Amino acid sequence: MQVSVENVGSLERKLTVKFPAERFETQVSARIAEMGRTVRLKGFRPGKVPVTVIKQRFGEQVRGEVLSDLIGSTLREAVEQEKLQPIANPAINTTGRPENGEIAYTATFEIMPEFPEIDVSALEVHRAVAEVTDADIDRMLETLRLQRRSFEEVERTSAADDFVMFEYAATAGDYRFPAEGLERAGSVLGSGTLFAALDEALTGRVAGDEFEAAIEFPADFRNDQLAGKGAQVNFHIIKVQEPKLPEVDGDFAKLFGIEDGDLETFRKEVRANLERELKAALMARLKSEVASKLAETHGDLDVPKMLVQSEARTLAAGNVPEGQQPPQQLIEAALPIARKRVIAGLLMGEIARKQGLKIDRKRVAEQLAAIASTYEEPEKVIELYNGDPQLMSGLQNRVMEDQVAEWVAEHATTTRQELSFDDVMRPANA
Repeated sequence: MQVSVENVGSLERKLTVKFPAERFETQVSARIAEMGRTVRLKGFRPGKVPVTVIKQRFGEQVRGEVLSDLIGSTLREAVEQEKLQPIANPAINTTGRPENGEIAYTATFEIMPEFPEIDVSALEVHRAVAEVTDADIDRMLETLRLQRRSFEEVERTSAADDFVMFEYAATAGDYRFPAEGLERAGSVLGSGTLFAALDEALTGRVAGDEFEAAIEFPADFRNDQLAGKGAQVNFHIIKVQEPKLPEVDGDFAKLFGIEDGDLETFRKEVRANLERELKAALMARLKSEVASKLAETHGDLDVPKMLVQSEARTLAAGNVPEGQQPPQQLIEAALPIARKRVIAGLLMGEIARKQGLKIDRKRVAEQLAAIASTYEEPEKVIELYNGDPQLMSGLQNRVMEDQVAEWVAEHATTTRQELSFDDVMRPANA
């Protein structure tokens, strides 16, 4: 086998491999002979199918399979011989035909970059810390009450937190919606279900009111003919309902799986859930902080274009409806962020390799249990992960990232940042 390597870019390599055509033909003959002993064809006894018939029926298929197998095995040998680290399956180009007694192919791929010395002691890392308080539990219980609220019809004027059902027709220039009659809708005032100008128009109204108001529709309104425009809107109030929140008692606790309705057990369960969420959020913050500092410090690292493009497509896909392909301009806009994320990911992987960090199986089990606990049948989720190598690999990668982030925080110049539960879980409010 002959191997040559050509550098066609800083990280792109073109590997040319040649192997004897005789090796190929020998394996084809062996494969056809094996088929002669096992193949079943109508009109022939098992094991008695002539070689010529097998070649005629299966020759092209066998030659294709043998060529694919030989390319795979010789490529592995060549990559190992040249001490290369492809980051993904290479692009293969070959005629598959012998020339001068040899079959040749080229494999083009990108390799891992050469990493610089990563001195994490020079990094300044801020590590957020927080704890769940009784006040946080009280707020969560109030949120749970809101989720279980009911509404009762009232005869008074509408106010914040009331549900208002109404009919309307909006006119902007020559456009009217709906074209005929009235459209029916409902909103909890102040909840953000619709938009502030509409809530304001619906506040202080009673069932049966009919009135007209000038409304400025927001630019992102779902109706393109009204979005970002002013319109005259005719309203008819159907009904006003006020919220009724359940008491936090034994019956309420039973709604959340506390069979005996014990409120102290309920609070402990709420605390455990909040602590689990907080732990995950704090780790996500730490990973983001470490990744950001690594990417900033080593921003000039040469990284594979394929990885950056793939990450950019993933980022762009998160900004379009599920199932749709993101437009090219969206992918290109995501490239700078994608590059930073790839740099950080590669450096974190290199740190794990250099420091000999091994996956913590206990942490994997804990994270899997945490994921499963959010489903009605957690044991089936655990079974799913254990039976799916791809899902389990993704989980193990996340755990390793956690371990690397903690290792970096322990060896960097790390400052503790005291935050509240609310600051961590809802940073936009901080």
